[in-house]
Amino acid sequence: MAATDITEEAFNLRLGYLKPETVEIARVELRETEEVKAEAIIKLRELLKATPELNYKDDDAFLTVFLRCCHFYPEGALEKMKTTASFRKEYASLIRGLLVEQVKEKFVKGSVINVLKNCDQKGRRVLIVNCGKLWDPSEISSDDMFRMLYMVHLAAQLEEETQVRGVVCIMDFEGLAMKQVKALSPSFSKRLLTFIQEAMPLRMKEVHFVKQPFIFNMVWSLFKPFVKEKLNKRMHFHGSDMKSLQKFLDPSILPANYKGALPAIDYGGVEWFPALEKQAQYVADWSQLGPAQW
Repeated sequence: MAATDITEEAFNLRLGYLKPETVEIARVELRETEEVKAEAIIKLRELLKATPELNYKDDDAFLTVFLRCCHFYPEGALEKMKTTASFRKEYASLIRGLLVEQVKEKFVKGSVINVLKNCDQKGRRVLIVNCGKLWDPSEISSDDMFRMLYMVHLAAQLEEETQVRGVVCIMDFEGLAMKQVKALSPSFSKRLLTFIQEAMPLRMKEVHFVKQPFIFNMVWSLFKPFVKEKLNKRMHFHGSDMKSLQKFLDPSILPANYKGALPAIDYGGVEWFPALEKQAQYVADWSQLGPAQW
């Protein structure tokens, strides 16, 4: 990967463009052409207008976020808008009115939520959730963790490259102990998986579980009941076998933490937060969207 690409990707949101090869991916995988897109936007706008229980913006860019994750089927996009609104209403105490500044302290303090500063070999953003020793639940609660995840997904929506190519998540359980297991409660597990599967208008392409010790079985027993078939097929368990992980994520794009060719991760929320701050207004707008009646 050229240095210019990494510079562009590192601690910046890639705004306002699609690479030519991404346009082709969108055509092949999502049925996206100018004609299909234009018709789908018009139809989704009509459907949204006829659904008074929903409150969303209806500009082209906003509607396209939902259409891309639903292969430009307007009815499917409306359904995603409904399930997103239902989720936001159910967990309003956590995410209604959520602003960038409200997560700043926890985001910059720890490395619980991180994003690789380079994309993977398929141009996808790679989110890292450190659920093991790097996470102290007494300082950053599971609710805090979820708010940060929610914030990152809002920012990711703004990248058209990410809308098309999707995202990859590495769940790193190195050093997992009972204090983290207790924080990963059944209610947190249900909330997280409902969000990923029903209320996140992005394409979750792969979820990789790495460095999970035996105690992880207790965590997985909580998660498993909420995992639907589609997501289950995209989940991969690697333990300490980084060769297994590298069947999906090329060693050239992985840091030394995962036996990759890049230097070990020495960055985190401090470096990424300015990119979030620049989108404070977008996040503020989103904080009140979803259900028309809370």
